[in-house]
Amino acid sequence: MTDKKDLVLALEDLREDNIKKQQRGLHIILASVLIWLGVFLVHLSTLPIITKNLLTFCLGAFLLPLSFLFSKFLKIDFQNKTNPLSKLGLIFSLNQMLYILIVMWVYGALPEKMLMVYALVFAAHLLPYGWLYRSKTYYVMSILIALAVLVLGVLRPSSFVAAFMLGAEIVFSILLAFENKKFSSQDL
Repeated sequence: MTDKKDLVLALEDLREDNIKKQQRGLHIILASVLIWLGVFLVHLSTLPIITKNLLTFCLGAFLLPLSFLFSKFLKIDFQNKTNPLSKLGLIFSLNQMLYILIVMWVYGALPEKMLMVYALVFAAHLLPYGWLYRSKTYYVMSILIALAVLVLGVLRPSSFVAAFMLGAEIVFSILLAFENKKFSSQDL
């Protein structure tokens, strides 16, 4: 029984270390604000939908470089290589890549709905970070974004989805900053 308790305590220590050093992934969410701003601007344009969708994929490629820059600016450990749970976080992100295959299919089959599916995949991949970072923000925003994007994506053009995602990511960033501040003050 003691071994199990020790294991749970060690796991909680690793989670706490990740929360401290990676600030609940704030740098990545901040980078996504810029990505969704770009996507919003693209989807406001008069370009053909297939071009808008291609540019959306291209903009997504800037997520890691932008998040790296944010991590340097905010003094966040980008990788936290000493913590094995960081590898779990990477798996959570890489899992999303498998679902991008569905988005790629939608790109050709139903291009006017591609951004909705892209945003749904993005939202869904956030859910396990709620556990990793002990974050209600991740849990709530993942579900809220997915439901809102589904409704908006069915009823409105892609620019509405992009505008919602931009707003949601700004709110997400603010909520994470508050969670991090609360965590830091408890840690003192």
